[in-house]
Amino acid sequence: MGTLYLVGTPIGNLGDLSPRAAEILSEVDFIAAEDTRVTMKLLSHFEIKKPMVSYHEHNAAQRGPEIIGRLLAGESAAIVTDAGMPCISDPGEGLVALCHQNGVKIAAVPGPTAAMTALAVSGLPTRHFVFEGFLPVKKGERRERLALLAPLPQTLIFYEAPHKLRATLADLLEGLGDRKISLCRELTKLYEEVSLTTLGEANREYETREPRGEYVLIVAGREPEAPGAGLTPEEAAELVRQLVGSGVSLSDAAKQVARDSGYQKGVLYKMALEEK
Repeated sequence: MGTLYLVGTPIGNLGDLSPRAAEILSEVDFIAAEDTRVTMKLLSHFEIKKPMVSYHEHNAAQRGPEIIGRLLAGESAAIVTDAGMPCISDPGEGLVALCHQNGVKIAAVPGPTAAMTALAVSGLPTRHFVFEGFLPVKKGERRERLALLAPLPQTLIFYEAPHKLRATLADLLEGLGDRKISLCRELTKLYEEVSLTTLGEANREYETREPRGEYVLIVAGREPEAPGAGLTPEEAAELVRQLVGSGVSLSDAAKQVARDSGYQKGVLYKMALEEK
């Protein structure tokens, strides 16, 4: 029985292909590629000559069992995508599932991923995140998905093609509100660009700027509500009085609650003073 190797390939700069990845690609019996033309350029650069079969979302149902059959017969194969790690918002997930179902050995040859590369350079929190990839194409489904993501405090990661960027930025602003966003474009390539801004500013910028290259969008999670958020004016005034009772000056207490609740400092000051 053969082995299926999940081989990570460069997301831009060909120098990022690891020595082990090059070795595996040279040794396997055949390569399953998302786009054989793209992979041919990579193999030619490293002077690797191997037979390839196409494996992508449109032929996976047919090609998957064919590849499994060859693996069960003793051949070894590598699966690669056009850029990055197979199975991560790219073809391969179904083939790996078939391998598990048929007892075929799987081995990972880690390589670059656009999502993690963008997150690392984004300037936004990296400890907790949600990888969303490409949003649904249909408007209704996209809105439903954004409604589910909007309350999450984790940093959000999206992929987008240049010709859809403007529409996606508008949908993100509508669905998530005006948050920080890091637009990461053409990572590891000659015109790599990382821009930390807000969704509102990004929408305004791309009204006149033509999107170019593939984008990874890193969007800040929802900010936690301030302690005074959602209070009625009377409740906010009571909070001011409690702070005063703990030793905070009336002016400072009104200022703090005004900042957290959104009410005007003078209004809260007057209400708390009248009660006293």
